[in-house]
Amino acid sequence: MKLRALIARIAVLCMLPVMAWAAYDATRVLDVAASRSSKVLEQARDLVALIERVARLDEPARLVAVNQFFNQRIAFHDDAETWGVPDYWASPLESLERRAGDCEDYAIAKYFALAASGVPVSRLRMVYVRARLAGQSQAHMVLAYYAEPNAEPEILDNLRPEVLPASRRPDLTPVFSFNTDGLWQGVGAQSQGDPLARLSLWRDLVAKVRGEGLF
Repeated sequence: MKLRALIARIAVLCMLPVMAWAAYDATRVLDVAASRSSKVLEQARDLVALIERVARLDEPARLVAVNQFFNQRIAFHDDAETWGVPDYWASPLESLERRAGDCEDYAIAKYFALAASGVPVSRLRMVYVRARLAGQSQAHMVLAYYAEPNAEPEILDNLRPEVLPASRRPDLTPVFSFNTDGLWQGVGAQSQGDPLARLSLWRDLVAKVRGEGLF
């Protein structure tokens, strides 16, 4: 990913009304998957089973289970290889169908699976970061979980198998963060506006995930 291009996407000028969220619908998820292929249906069944299982766990245990599920099932490939375009934000079903995705696809899948399991979206943020890898800085995305508004976040990342507190990820420098409720500079507390109005890829993705019954 090129950080300049990613940040530029915030500058979408249109303003949209707030969307009414649909609840997670396991039957809808399975019906949509079945309409695509038996391979997608098999993956969707595993996803639904995961959501039902982790919903009975405390939230720290949910983070570990969901992080592990997607890190093991999705192989890292860039969007040009997987989708034939420079930048594509895949729904969890799409990522599981291809068994491939890049960093934002891992974070997206974890975000919506945790939300479907009952974790409030106010505790989840997609975070664009600068990651130091092999001595170089590159754009990257992770999912952050806040047990409390001012708590140190836990980081779910495809680069590391374990869920770790942010203080143990000095290799990551936050640039901006967002969820379905807000958009923030870095990981600050003051929202910078409506993410659905200012991030067109996120807006389109949320609509797609809602149509698939996952949110």
